[in-house]
Amino acid sequence: MYCGFFLTCKKNFFMVSSVRRGAEILRLAIGRQWRTMLQVWLKRNPIETGYRCNGFEEHMLPKGKVGLREIAEAAKVSIATASRVLNGNGRVDAEIQKVVLAEARKLGIDPSQRYKSKTLAFLLSNRAMLHAFHSRILSGAEAQCTVRGWDMVFLSYHYSPQTPWNELHLPRVIARRDLIRGVILAGTNSANLLRLLRDKEIIFSVLGNNVMGERAELEKCDAVYADDIQGGLDATQHLLRLGHRHVWFVGNDRLPWFARLLKGYRRAMGEANLAARESSVDSEDDTECGYLGTKSLLARGEEVTAIVAGNDQIAGGVYKALRDKGLSVPEDIAVVGCDDTVGMWLYPALSTTREFPEQLGKNLVDAVLRRIEDPDQPPQSVTVPTEFIRRDSCARPSESREELAHEVMHSSPIS
Repeated sequence: MYCGFFLTCKKNFFMVSSVRRGAEILRLAIGRQWRTMLQVWLKRNPIETGYRCNGFEEHMLPKGKVGLREIAEAAKVSIATASRVLNGNGRVDAEIQKVVLAEARKLGIDPSQRYKSKTLAFLLSNRAMLHAFHSRILSGAEAQCTVRGWDMVFLSYHYSPQTPWNELHLPRVIARRDLIRGVILAGTNSANLLRLLRDKEIIFSVLGNNVMGERAELEKCDAVYADDIQGGLDATQHLLRLGHRHVWFVGNDRLPWFARLLKGYRRAMGEANLAARESSVDSEDDTECGYLGTKSLLARGEEVTAIVAGNDQIAGGVYKALRDKGLSVPEDIAVVGCDDTVGMWLYPALSTTREFPEQLGKNLVDAVLRRIEDPDQPPQSVTVPTEFIRRDSCARPSESREELAHEVMHSSPIS
């Protein structure tokens, strides 16, 4: 904590160690030969004087104006405590913080304007820092911050969804509201972290597709979604229009982003009066998930002419499993992916659903800035549309190909 006397103008800031010392310096300055220069400067630069405590300024205003002392008295706390609360010091009890902020609003002080920092934090939870999809979300968020005149810092954070919300330990900088005005949550998140941030009244937006656990908590938050339900529907309908009837889904239905894609797949199969069939592997390694899921359905002798993969990395695993069995893409089995991160680098190039991660990042930033401007607005939900991209991994099934696939799948078991 520091307390100082200061003079402010548009381009200058002076601070000395104490109010008494400040008065002494001014008195000495006036008594010296450069008093005239100081008087000229004061005429040209309108100033205001006041106190600064931990960054919160209490200006020496005329009687009837509200300052830090009045807020502290109304909240029945010390001036130091009121100062800490108004500067976002997380070490003050949450209930005391609520009381101080409420009294400040009653006195006509907008607490949301007390911070001068224009910095957001991008918090990547439970994911590798070089993850192809989330790194592009970060790129879009950073670009939008630049456009809006804000800065962004990147933080990596790992936590368990089983940890009670009040036992989670946030990165310390997140609690420094004088430094960080809002948080963007990407990666894989759970309801416990959302509850903690809401309880601490930290402004944030979250990538809704990737929130695990209770949906009720997510509905109370500002969230941005990729429309992967529609993406799964579009990809499956593309295969159905080509004439495929034995279409399988390969992914991990325990993870929410795959579950949403699966929902779109099931809707398309239901509308075509076909049975939805899936091969789900509980693995967080996407390539492994695609490989094992495909080998499993082939080993069981299932009829399959097309596969909807949960994402492009899973599709890469599907490709490998098919080649191990001697099957070709798309001659024997058609494959589609989702997210368009690495599909263009696969051979043959993968038909996939593009999810526009840079646009997700842009909308996450905009959601936080809207919340900063209007803290009392109801929760926001924004959905970014998807686009199906046709490449070389799909073809029409023919009787000869279906017979060949049937024969291969009923040949010797896969070891």
